[in-house]
Amino acid sequence: MATNAAAKCPPPMKATSNGVFQGDDPLHFALPLVIIQICLVVVLTRVLAYLLRPLRQPRVIAEIIGGIILGPSALGRNKKYLHAVFPPRSLPVLDTLANLGLLFFLFLVGLELDPKSLRRTGKKALNIALAGISFPFALGIGTSFALRATISKDVSEGPFLVFMGVALSITAFPVLARILAELKLLTTDIGRMAMSAAAVNDVAAWILLALAIALSGTGRSPILSLWVFLCGLGFVILCIFICPPIFKWMARWSSEGESVNEVYVCATLVAVLAAGLVTDLIGIHALFGAFVLGVLVPKEGPFAGALVEKVEDLVSGLFLPLYFVSSGLKTDIATIRGAQSWGLLALVIFTACFGKIVGTVVVARFSKVPLREALTLGFLMNTKGLVELIVLNIGRDRGVLNDQAFAIMVLMALVTTFITTPIVMAIYKPARMARSEYRHRTIQRKEASSQLRLLTCFHTTRSIPTLINLMEASRGTANRGRLRVYAMHLMELTERSSAILMVHKARKNGLPFWKKGQENDPNHLVVAFEAFQQLCQVSIRPTTAISPMSTMHEDICTSAETKRTAMIILPFHKTPEARWTIRDYAGRVEACEPQGPRARPVLCRHLG
Repeated sequence: MATNAAAKCPPPMKATSNGVFQGDDPLHFALPLVIIQICLVVVLTRVLAYLLRPLRQPRVIAEIIGGIILGPSALGRNKKYLHAVFPPRSLPVLDTLANLGLLFFLFLVGLELDPKSLRRTGKKALNIALAGISFPFALGIGTSFALRATISKDVSEGPFLVFMGVALSITAFPVLARILAELKLLTTDIGRMAMSAAAVNDVAAWILLALAIALSGTGRSPILSLWVFLCGLGFVILCIFICPPIFKWMARWSSEGESVNEVYVCATLVAVLAAGLVTDLIGIHALFGAFVLGVLVPKEGPFAGALVEKVEDLVSGLFLPLYFVSSGLKTDIATIRGAQSWGLLALVIFTACFGKIVGTVVVARFSKVPLREALTLGFLMNTKGLVELIVLNIGRDRGVLNDQAFAIMVLMALVTTFITTPIVMAIYKPARMARSEYRHRTIQRKEASSQLRLLTCFHTTRSIPTLINLMEASRGTANRGRLRVYAMHLMELTERSSAILMVHKARKNGLPFWKKGQENDPNHLVVAFEAFQQLCQVSIRPTTAISPMSTMHEDICTSAETKRTAMIILPFHKTPEARWTIRDYAGRVEACEPQGPRARPVLCRHLG
């Protein structure tokens, strides 16, 4: 019997073929097949992302849907297609590439979390984060009893309870950053509070997931699970003491404006692989080592940005979509059949939304957050994403989730993330800022001692010298404070905009350039304004606009109105492409409301 069974096993796939002219079928060789799979996945997910763009959905939605379409739920129902494009022999290669890409993506996710900002998290955001974890976690445990009584009778009780609690309590930090940027809420108070709470939630979710993995080993004794967890904790402590000094030394030798030494980048990426290997040997998961290492990399300076630039495009563009396909191949919606299964799906979705939203709203209201803002925070904290799929896939691979429970949880993650953007757009329309005592919206005024406010916009360093010259000519000889300049950094939001950059900019939005007791900012743009502010009698406040070019004028107009500025200064670049773009949104700025003889600020375009 064993000999017959072994004879039926297909031979392993060779890496490359001799070509179609030699009679070889490319679909029977690993490299041509994986190239076809990557191209198919990337094209499908990009088309879906383009179709979902009017709904302002994050790309993760398109990638989840694309994975489900390519899997047995849709196209995979055709067995001929499934065995030709995704044959069982190719799945180990596909899963290996997907997990390798995921390893580096989790390193990027760790880069986006700043431990310093976690320590500075306000009490209000901390309470919201704790409520957004504990209440859904408790409801997830309650829901798990209903699932175990019906469709998951054969799973281990302890790990299943923890996995369900973690799955319902997660908030996707990178996806939330993208949604806030798309809705122009990233630099608002509610956006900063949501990001702070999501960062705390993300760290807590990874700790709980490590505990769940330690408990989920097949046939393990409690002592062995405890040993795995303690070894993982020891690895984290060891990294905290060893890695930061090395990374800080690398960052210190990486000067602003110069390319980071390739040796440093290569050494860091090898360290990511080594950390993943160590955590995999411990028995937690290789992803944890990469995530921990990303958290420990210093976020200030060009070093973190260089790592993102080197890794992000290849990982996010090519390898990461493979993970969604790998997940989609395991998701069979057809297993959800009958009134009971669909009722359980509705129960899980309702429990996930109810736990996050109600827990967040109640604590936010106790913290004196207005009801509309509290509801918005609740829906924002309900955002799921890639981390949710990671939890579910680990649970399925370890036998904690069966096929039906896995499909239900994937659909829950898809629905809860999909509804976030439209609901937030419907319920949260930021009220107009209360009109301040500053009433001057024109350059000419009767009292020469009154304050003049300018909104100056810049893309790159090319505009900085002219802006400083213009401020020098406008400040006059009066006492400090007669001229206030809002320096707005115009940042284009693209598909490759990393959350680390967006969050770092949003965290400093609207704060003075210089404060006693703070370390100097290494950004040369900030240094230029900081030096001018201290040498001259000018008050300068930085602001940031993170938007697509097509809607950049809305940020400029909104800031001009809320800051009650008398003049908007736009850069005017010398390249033909940039000149058209700046002219385009300069015209839109001129056409923006409010209208009227004294309502619209003066628009000035200067040569950068």
